[in-house]
Amino acid sequence: MKQLIVINKRTLGLIACAWLCVSIASAQSRSLSLEEAVSLARKQSVDASVALNELKTAYWEYRTYKANLLPEMNFSASLPNYQKAYSAYQQDDGSYTYVRNNYLNMQGELSIDQNIWLTGGKLSIATSLDFMKQLDGTKDRRYMSLPVAITLQQPVFGVNSIKWDRRIEPVRYQEAKAAFISATEDVTIKTIDYYFNLLLAGENVGIAEQNLRNAEKLYEVAKAKREMGQISKNDLLQMELNVLDARSSLTGYESARKSSMFRLQSFLGLEDNEQIVPVVPDTLQAIELSYGEVREKALRNNSFVHNIRRRQLEADYAVAKARGNLRQVTLFAQVGFTGTARDAGDAYRNLKDNQVVQLGVKVPLLDWGKRRGQVKVAQSNREVMRSRLKKETMEFNQNLFILVEQFNKQQEQLDIANRADEIARKRYDTNVETYMIGKISTLDLNDSQTTKDEARRKHLTEMFYYWYYLYQIRSLTLWDWHHNTGIDADFEKIIKE
Repeated sequence: MKQLIVINKRTLGLIACAWLCVSIASAQSRSLSLEEAVSLARKQSVDASVALNELKTAYWEYRTYKANLLPEMNFSASLPNYQKAYSAYQQDDGSYTYVRNNYLNMQGELSIDQNIWLTGGKLSIATSLDFMKQLDGTKDRRYMSLPVAITLQQPVFGVNSIKWDRRIEPVRYQEAKAAFISATEDVTIKTIDYYFNLLLAGENVGIAEQNLRNAEKLYEVAKAKREMGQISKNDLLQMELNVLDARSSLTGYESARKSSMFRLQSFLGLEDNEQIVPVVPDTLQAIELSYGEVREKALRNNSFVHNIRRRQLEADYAVAKARGNLRQVTLFAQVGFTGTARDAGDAYRNLKDNQVVQLGVKVPLLDWGKRRGQVKVAQSNREVMRSRLKKETMEFNQNLFILVEQFNKQQEQLDIANRADEIARKRYDTNVETYMIGKISTLDLNDSQTTKDEARRKHLTEMFYYWYYLYQIRSLTLWDWHHNTGIDADFEKIIKE
């Protein structure tokens, strides 16, 4: 009875170990659909992280530009400024001597600055208070107040940078937002590439395993036929060679599958020990795309259009800046009141006008055509940019046309490959049975096997191109063609996450 109990315990232990091994093995493998892989890539891949950080950079650059258009409050102070040193002093007879200064000075200013959008100048309203105390001699002290002062700084002929920023920066941000969505779609395209590489590698392993089993089975049959004298020794050796070739192919395909597995795992941010089992995706409902409609969506949504517009504006800005440098005239004007006294309160009484008007002029009299040359260079660069943008637009439209044509033909190619795969499999199964009864040669059997394998690979390859072309068009148009909706994102939410 004790022996029976021991046996039962051992049996239970073996069952538990087997169950644990199966659980571990199943935990390490993971069935992953294409949609799940795309979702993981958009959340965890390095490419998605780069796209997000680029969007955040563009967002904060745009926020900085917007803040530059709003009033800015500043406080500046010197608390304190102590000096005990000798300084030069001019006497009544014109000679200089050195006098000793020993004083304490403190000053503070509060200002509100506003850039003027229309003219490119700056308007400031400020109030300030200065205090000075002599630490030697009479040890006198003085306050100087500036209750209010209005200051205008205005370039007269220079380029209005604020006006150009208001033209360029919104376009730049729109370009960045469209580029982020396109980059997200590019992550999907790269996921499709890695996913189908693994899918094809796994299919190759499955084909190689099946071929090895068939080759071993046929080799055993060939040995029996040879003993009965039904086939030649050459045919027997050929069947043995087929077994060796099948084993070699299986080893190579297993290595390729591991490499494809590692690339997809790394891209999706998964652990190396988490084995992925890809699932052949379903084919979407067939659609026919019109080049005119696709082009219209691309020219409206793609970051390329915003990129073209931004570069045109930047080239125009460079010309305007070069022209503004031909001469420089700056107006500085300040009006306000000021007062001085021994006490801080008295410094705000008996105020006097404080007015400053200054017109600065810098006009080159002789620069050997340097500034006009800079204008010509900027104008030439603008013409080069226009030609380059025209060429890029033509290439963009051409590539888009080719892509639409490829996608429209790909559905037919996929249907043909699917049918060819079915026929090739049935033909090979029939040829195996025919070979077993000696109706066909080894060469005919090998030919049907090769045809079967190539048909299966071509089917998966055509399926890959179907998804690849579809998401290429989605990336360029930022449009979901199967649901007929635009591809958009809540950028504020994405940036704050």
